Amino acid sequence: MGKKTKGLKLFLAKRNKQNSRVPVWVIIKTNRRFVRHPKRRHWRRTTLKK
Repeated sequence: MGKKTKGLKLFLAKRNKQNSRVPVWVIIKTNRRFVRHPKRRHWRRTTLKK
């Protein structure tokens, strides 16, 4: 990560935070209506637009 610019690091950090799963309390509260996260991304399958 030493050669990446600060803007790119912030971009990747945001995408990393967005890639989390649906919280358990949301699944319980919505009675299992939201189990899957539609924006989940696998690091090897999909690429990011920079």
